Amino acid sequence: MKLMFASDIHGSAFYCKQMIECYRIEKAEKLILLGDLLYHGPRNDLPKEYNPKAVIGMLNEIKEELLCVRGNCDAEVDQMVLEFPIMADYMTMFLDNRMLFITHGHLFHEGQLPPLKKKDILIHGHTHVQAMVDRENYTYINPGSVSLPKEENVNSYMIYENGVFQVKDLNQNVIKEYIVK
Repeated sequence: MKLMFASDIHGSAFYCKQMIECYRIEKAEKLILLGDLLYHGPRNDLPKEYNPKAVIGMLNEIKEELLCVRGNCDAEVDQMVLEFPIMADYMTMFLDNRMLFITHGHLFHEGQLPPLKKKDILIHGHTHVQAMVDRENYTYINPGSVSLPKEENVNSYMIYENGVFQVKDLNQNVIKEYIVK
């Protein structure tokens, strides 16, 4: 199974279009969005080509391809215009005998862990900073941000395939890699 993860579009039509193009090039089976789809929030500058209505249209066109969790900048009013569910605070998946706890990162994160067993993987966005870190009892992975990267990161997304997570830039170049053991 090949999955693509992306986070923090923040209403950028420019980067949403690039993210969808990466999804098509990668030929993943699902695109998992980690929240903050339409709005930039009070702490962020406006992203390039800020146009939430255009982002709504692009995402609704591929609604069958999407799995999403709610970010801190996502609201119930957003659900009224999006044709796919975005209001769940988290989702779980099982891959390679490990549970993936997938969330945005504002409610559950390394400082406020969800219930995890040894070898589980916590995946979230929110910080806009890429990460792939083994902890004593879990692994923490963050694909960074599609539109507003921080801490000298580049715009990025993540692919999972055959037991390997890869954070990539928007030209499909691998930045970080984590092999599930």
